[in-house]
Amino acid sequence: MSFQNLNIIDPLSRAIAKEGYTTPTPIQMQAIPYLLQGKDLMGIAQTGTGKTAAFVLPILQRMAAEIKVAMPGSPRVLVLAPTRELAAQIDQSFATYGQFLRFKHTAIFGGVSQVPQVRMLSRGVDILVATPGRLLDLMNQGFIKLKSVEYFVLDEMDRMLDMGFVKDMRKIVSALPQKRQSLFFSATPTRDTDEFASRLLCNAVRVDAGPQESAVDRIEQSVFFVDQVNKDRLLQDLFQNSGMGRVLVFTRTKHRADKVALMLGKEKIRAAAIHGNKSQGQRTKAMQDFKSGRLQVLVATDIAARGIDVDDISHVINYDLPNEPESYVHRIGRTGRAGARGVAYSFCGADERDSLRGIERFARIKIGAAEHQYHSERAKNATGIAARPAAPYRSRAGSRAVLRNARPEGLNRSVPRLVQTVRRVN
Repeated sequence: MSFQNLNIIDPLSRAIAKEGYTTPTPIQMQAIPYLLQGKDLMGIAQTGTGKTAAFVLPILQRMAAEIKVAMPGSPRVLVLAPTRELAAQIDQSFATYGQFLRFKHTAIFGGVSQVPQVRMLSRGVDILVATPGRLLDLMNQGFIKLKSVEYFVLDEMDRMLDMGFVKDMRKIVSALPQKRQSLFFSATPTRDTDEFASRLLCNAVRVDAGPQESAVDRIEQSVFFVDQVNKDRLLQDLFQNSGMGRVLVFTRTKHRADKVALMLGKEKIRAAAIHGNKSQGQRTKAMQDFKSGRLQVLVATDIAARGIDVDDISHVINYDLPNEPESYVHRIGRTGRAGARGVAYSFCGADERDSLRGIERFARIKIGAAEHQYHSERAKNATGIAARPAAPYRSRAGSRAVLRNARPEGLNRSVPRLVQTVRRVN
């Protein structure tokens, strides 16, 4: 099937062709026909599946059928996103696919001055992409009214709920007109997302791009059992010996993201950290440098990584395993896009062993182990309390206990060798 089969209008077809796309992705093939008919929709699709274009294209096409004057602070389209980066990405998608149309669009989010955002709104806007907090702030100040919204999109709804935006979303929805087309997208279907959608969608269709199977099947995955004190050395070895290209490293905490980025910098590896404590300017620059190739490595926390949309990431490295199994699928889904080969390495310490077991159960796979000089049998075989994260120990002075690092003696640096590939569990 081609985009022509989806009855896309000429201005959008030209934009699609200019971007080099010829064949719609599964989520686009499923969703676009329903959305062009004006139906509410619940879409299950992971980042990297073409999800954004699946709603941007039909919204632009339906808007083009009825041109209206853009009114100050009264958008026709409202898209909610959980993070600044994702909001900016979606706004750019409207710019890219709408380049031969004349709709006004903008993104608003916290972490930066509201003054230029208010200025843009005052000039009239057709399409508004927003994070919940900044949207409510500007609504409360009278700069935005939602009575003219015809198309409402909740993107990455599962993350919105995880991040505690439930009350904010309900306030925003209560300000919307009853007559509207609503589109909700979630990477992972849960009871919470289903319940939330059932209250707000009207006779919705459900489309599922099957993200979990596609992610685990197309990416070469391996686990490195390693003690925490040796993770830095293992990471250095991988960069020196594994021929990596553009790499996304995940950590569990902001502090560790900074620490890993600093360590890589000392090894002459171009890296930067991105997380919630960084200013918007720092996050934007890091993203731009990563996309342009000025940075080889971006070190991120799970929440900050939402919205990272870079096609040619060769490796994803889980320096820390995620707390939630679903996050593992989200993380590795950022490599192996557009038919390219993807590689995901996961470091697993003793206190992460249960997390690994949870990931394998959730994704119904057995992740192969890699041989390397820092291999830890203790980590591989941990059970019970030893296999779960412990609360950080603090002395009476309030400082964290620190373990001394010790390089293993008598070991040669060597390229890690995979001894088992990912095996699907039926």
